[in-house]
Amino acid sequence: MNIFGGNSFMNQYNKAKMNQQAQPQGNPQGGGAGKGAKSVLFAFKMVILILFLGVTALQSFYTLSENEMAVITTLGSPSSVTTSGFKFKWPYIQQVHKMSKEIRGMSIGYDPDYDPYNHTNSENNPITVPSEAEMITNDFNFVNVDFYIEYQIVDPVRAYINSESAISILRNLAQSYIRDTVGSYGVDEVITTGKAEIQTKVKTLLTERLEQEDIGYGINNVTIQDAVPPTDAVNDAFKAVEDAKQGMDTKLNEAKKYQSEQLPAANAKADKALKDAEAFKQERISEAEGQVSRFNDMYDEYAKYPLITKKRMFYEMMEEVLPGLKVIVDGSDGTQTVLPLDSFVDGNAKGGAE
Repeated sequence: MNIFGGNSFMNQYNKAKMNQQAQPQGNPQGGGAGKGAKSVLFAFKMVILILFLGVTALQSFYTLSENEMAVITTLGSPSSVTTSGFKFKWPYIQQVHKMSKEIRGMSIGYDPDYDPYNHTNSENNPITVPSEAEMITNDFNFVNVDFYIEYQIVDPVRAYINSESAISILRNLAQSYIRDTVGSYGVDEVITTGKAEIQTKVKTLLTERLEQEDIGYGINNVTIQDAVPPTDAVNDAFKAVEDAKQGMDTKLNEAKKYQSEQLPAANAKADKALKDAEAFKQERISEAEGQVSRFNDMYDEYAKYPLITKKRMFYEMMEEVLPGLKVIVDGSDGTQTVLPLDSFVDGNAKGGAE
């Protein structure tokens, strides 16, 4: 280290040391040189002490931001610090290993790095990794699926202990559960309707397994970035299927809308019909009850005066029948006489030939 202007201090110190060794003991002429060497040696020791104290002071404190946490190892024994701010530690005995609290991502099925051949960002032109993306479904079809796994440190001590292997373990487990889950669905579900269910299932299985492995990491989210058949022809066919399903959903929504519009009117008509039927029912009941009452009255009269009642009933019946009746009398001389019977109704005896 260059201290006090290059190597001049060390040169002076070396010269004084050599003079002190060359000067015989007890020689009064070497007393001044000995004192100079001692003063230089004392100054050198003071500088070393100051440097040591400065380094010790720097080693005694550290800071953590809001997005950081730390693992403190005390003679190899780890402990975690998750709060931010200015912190103290024992110098030389404790070591600080800072970690990020932020959510990180892992791509499976595509390469998120820059493409040096096309000079484009992979977010706009992702590079497929066939060994990760190609999968087989339960109906023996091939499909390319890209996943994005979001993960975060949940236990800094366990993450520090497994720092060398944690990410590789997480990646291997994610690929395994992704393939198992995709392999339990049909290709149509993987590409169209089953994405949300697959994402949820992979997240659940992966979270449970990471808790068992206890590597200090947890899963925040699992997302299917893309799912397509391996060929353009098959891809077009699935797009047509998806369009048909969307058309079906549109028709179902229109039918439900029509149902919601027509159902109140139909219910109103049904209520009106029920009310009309109830009114007709009451009318018929009232009419029947009236006829029964009239018959009972008539029977009471008949019981009192049977003969008079019979005649009255006969006359009433004739009043209803005879006005529309004509009687033709065929005479013995071959002539026919029509007798109008209206006079019987009016009570006037009229007759005449027509």
